[in-house]
Amino acid sequence: MTGLPPVTDLATWQQARDELLVREKAHTREGDAIAAERRKLPMVEFDGKVEVVGADGPVPFVELFQGRDELVVYKHMWWDGAPHQGQCEGCTHIPWHFGDAAYLNARGVSFAMLTTGAWDEVAAFVQFMGYSQPWYSVRGVDEPVGGEMGYLTSYLRDADRTFLTYSTTGRGTERVNGSLGLLDMTVHGRGESWERHPDGWPETQQAGWFWRTNADGDSSRGEDSRPVPQWTRPGATPVTTLGRQSHCH
Repeated sequence: MTGLPPVTDLATWQQARDELLVREKAHTREGDAIAAERRKLPMVEFDGKVEVVGADGPVPFVELFQGRDELVVYKHMWWDGAPHQGQCEGCTHIPWHFGDAAYLNARGVSFAMLTTGAWDEVAAFVQFMGYSQPWYSVRGVDEPVGGEMGYLTSYLRDADRTFLTYSTTGRGTERVNGSLGLLDMTVHGRGESWERHPDGWPETQQAGWFWRTNADGDSSRGEDSRPVPQWTRPGATPVTTLGRQSHCH
């Protein structure tokens, strides 16, 4: 196998590990400092009575707090009219890594999934995927409840007043993707072209290359592919069309 680190004894490995630990600890402390600044950001008040649509029909957004003071949501991109395999593999990656909000709930925080899809399409997708968290359609709803999808967003409730407090951008959603954190601990990492790899490491591919595969388990973004978790779902069969364009929006 090519792309292997040098082999050494345990003492030498421990020395190198301890040297890296200094940088890891500095990274952790900087993350803590950034989180402290995040908590001091100003917030934006909005009308919490705006309606979203869930399994029980239209409900005011404030009900998503479930009586708690804080709420975190993931805004899932959506392709109108696309079959299950045609929905975004990146957004599929997020909720699949978050099956239970028990620890958030214990801390006084609720969690929900939002998307711009029509509810009848969304409900069928959620049932097929087996997601356990509550989903809601925010179709036609303006920011900060609706708007652009693909981000984690935090809200605060003060009695009957609701506020936007924070939203991620870009790779900010990775904090939910536990598999990415574990891959970052491995020798070959994510196998993505943007990563730094020593000479001789396996050839890298585009970001998220392993999030879609065909029925044979081969990485594919073609018409025969599905987001990886879908292959574990009952009724997931080989496909011939994504029913959409080639990229999510």
